[in-house]
Formats: sequence, structure tokens, C-alpha cells
Amino acid sequence: MGGQEQSSDPAIIRVENLEHSYGNFKAVDGISFSVKKGEIFSFLGPNGAGKSTAINVLITLLALQKGKASVAGYDVTRDPQKVRESIGIVFQDITLDRDMTVREILEFHGRLYNMPREERNKRIDELLLLVQLEAKRNERTKNLSGGMKRRLEIARGLMTRPKVLFLDEPTIGLDPQTRMRMWEYIKGVNNEGTTIFLTTHYMDEADQLSDRISIIDQGKIVISGTSWELKNTLGRDLIYLETNNNEAAIRLLKDLPSVRDVKTKTKGFVLMVNEDGTKVLPIVIDTLRNAGIDSLTINLKKPSMDDVFIFYTGKDLRDEPTGKAAFLTMRPGGR
Repeated sequence: MGGQEQSSDPAIIRVENLEHSYGNFKAVDGISFSVKKGEIFSFLGPNGAGKSTAINVLITLLALQKGKASVAGYDVTRDPQKVRESIGIVFQDITLDRDMTVREILEFHGRLYNMPREERNKRIDELLLLVQLEAKRNERTKNLSGGMKRRLEIARGLMTRPKVLFLDEPTIGLDPQTRMRMWEYIKGVNNEGTTIFLTTHYMDEADQLSDRISIIDQGKIVISGTSWELKNTLGRDLIYLETNNNEAAIRLLKDLPSVRDVKTKTKGFVLMVNEDGTKVLPIVIDTLRNAGIDSLTINLKKPSMDDVFIFYTGKDLRDEPTGKAAFLTMRPGGR
């Protein structure tokens, strides 16, 4: 159905069995997912996981090698121009002309897309208000802070009122306070009706912003769901334990009715429990004490996105990629 927009499809992005390789290295390994119209969808994963490669196929910067992909009802292979007309993009690296003013950047982008002058001027005023850069409209971009440049790039990506805005690591390199303000701008854009596809390696960013999250690692989607659904797969609460005999402790505790699963750690282990952890904890302590096992460390907490990522990938997101995956983070489209 190339060229025919499928307005009845609730998914504004649809991907089936997508694969992409650089030589012998498979950066994206048979992933399938869909993004609903109007939601904020996040790819969460480390550098080298395949996030940016997948995005670059969707925005038609990379040719589709294997599988199917459509954006706003248009096939990325058959209708690349229609796809490009339907999207806005904010790349990981800042791509602003240093000597142009804030207004000139937006004006040039509008002219590029043949927007009529009246519509162009109206949209520029709307966007400067949205990203709070009205006072900087005549400032050259080289004089802007990192956060302001990001906001300007988001405004530029929205000039043509895209159906989907792709944000590739939009807050990388920003300080925590600026990052949190950027989240508010992104939510504001979404509230205007724009679907947002976000890639990030920040747990809190995916957690706070996303309607749904797909964890991607080594080119594969490991698990998908809402933040609550992903955390809930680990149980209601987590109890971190270190004892003087961890193996014996695990044998005793894994069969308790409230224990969903047990995960060993470098030091100690984690109990994933289905009930309120404050009620389970005394039972755990008594069970260990009656068996003559000493508890050295006990920590009760709610599951976080960090816990989810570590559970499903077996590693910390802060771990740096090695080998070919690390090499690919240094080349365009290789993240």
C-alpha cells in the first residue's frame, strides 16, 4: 500500500523483523515493535545496543536491509519522501549553524519546507514561546547554552508540525537540572499531539517520560511495556540480602510463598516478593535466624528501572560496551 496513508491503523510506527548489519556485525537483530499515535515511546539501552541504527532506518537515513518498517502509514522503502514529510528529528549531536540567530534557524527551516511566510512567522512565534526562547530570538546560536541549543533543535524539528518527533539521546551532556527542564518541554510537545520516539540510556528519563519502554540490548528487544508493567515483573518489593551462608539462605528462602524469584548478586542475593516487603521481611529474618544463618546486610526497596535492566540483561547500563559494539558507537548510525 505504498503511498496510501493507513489512518485506521492505531500504530503510527510499525516495525517487523528489522535487521541491520555493518559488515559481519549485526547492529539490529530481528526486532519488531509498534508505537501508538500520541504516545511517548522510548528505546532504553546502552551505547552500541542498536537504538540509533533503528532510528536511522525509520527516518530513512539508512536503507532498510531486512524486514518491514512504516512511519505515519508510509513504508520507509517505498515512500521515503512521505516519511520525511511526516517527521521531525533531533539528532544526538548538535547541528546548528553557529552564526545564525535563533529566529534565522527556524526561518531557514520553514523556507526549506516551502512554508508560506504568514504560516512560517506564526509558527516561529508559537515555538519560541513553547521552548521559552522568545528573549533569545535575535541571539546567535554560538552564544546559547547547551540546554538552549537543545530547545532550539526541538523547535526546529517541530516547525512543520510533524506527526512523529524523533529524539536521539536529547539530553546527553546536559546537567541534571537542565535535563529535568528538557523533560517538561518534551511533555509539552507531546501534549500538543505529537508522537515522540525517544532513545536514551538514562533510566530516569525513560521512567519519567515514557508511556511505554522497550529495553534494547545487543540489537534485540529484551522486554517491552509501561514503566509500571516492567517493574511489576520483578515483584511488588525487592529485598537485598547478604548472609554468612548465601547458598543455604537461598535454598531456604526461595520456596517461601511470597517469594517470586531469587537473583544472585556479586555480594549476596535479591528476593523478588509478591507482597508488601515490610510484612515479608520479618518472616525472612526469622527463617534465617532459626537456621543459624546470620544476616550481614538487609535492604528493602521498590523495583526501579535499574533493577529491571539488570535483571533482563544481566548487566549494569553504565557498563561500557567493548569490542565491535564500542567501535560502532564512534561512527554515524552505529549506536
